[in-house]
Amino acid sequence: MISEEQFKKELDLIIANAVREDVGDGDHSSLACIPATATGRAKLLVKDEGIIAGVDFARMVFRYIDPNLKMEVLVTDGSPVKYGDVVFYVEGSSQSILKAERLVLNAMQRMSAIATKTQDFVSLLDGTDTKILDTRKTTPGIRALEKWAVRIGGGENHRFALYDMIMLKDNHIDFAGGITKAIQKTQQYLKEKGKDLKIIVEARNLDEVDEILKSQGIHRILLDNFDYEETREAVKRIGGKCQTESSGGINEETIRRYAECGVDYISSGALTHSVYNMDLSLKAV
Repeated sequence: MISEEQFKKELDLIIANAVREDVGDGDHSSLACIPATATGRAKLLVKDEGIIAGVDFARMVFRYIDPNLKMEVLVTDGSPVKYGDVVFYVEGSSQSILKAERLVLNAMQRMSAIATKTQDFVSLLDGTDTKILDTRKTTPGIRALEKWAVRIGGGENHRFALYDMIMLKDNHIDFAGGITKAIQKTQQYLKEKGKDLKIIVEARNLDEVDEILKSQGIHRILLDNFDYEETREAVKRIGGKCQTESSGGINEETIRRYAECGVDYISSGALTHSVYNMDLSLKAV
């Protein structure tokens, strides 16, 4: 994953772009009927149940819109919530609160849904040593928010993007002329460029696992679309020489059995691409 400093820059970019997109040259609905000197108070109301996420991001948004806005937080990120709970109050310029409203809600509804689904998956792994990972199957432009939400829900982040880790998947391997050639070319490239990036290699069958194991310096083997028996055999053959990861259509019904095969990680795109936003509202009080 990228550094916390770079992650913060991604969040800043998300806020700036979202405000540009939503506000443009002004919130004319508010400007037209609310005096610039008017102040007010609003509450973030939960109309659903699950894990709340995005409170700290909301603080960033309010600070960006108006540093004078004040938040009183009642429920922190990662906490369970139910219908009727109040997560926080925000107080200050009425125009500023309304300007920030939609960005805060859009982000928190999405992040809370992801955190909730992630925690559901994490609970299914309870008692095993397997950890749940996200993927790059994220919403364009808000990846940092979605990966943050996965962490809030108790999951771990995979690579952030194409530039912070090497992942040699089926197409890379086929275009490069095979597994060994792909690995050799990659290691030479990293040496020439002076880059220190971890290498993950995808295996489509046990023969490919054996071939990957002939190369040194592999961080993790990705067992893609293996069944349970193949996964157990792959973990046995790898024998701790590198990390193991299962992927490929793993869901709530199958995740536990894959974990019991002994893999270190299970990655699931469903954490970010198959969720329903949590119902939240920002109401004046």
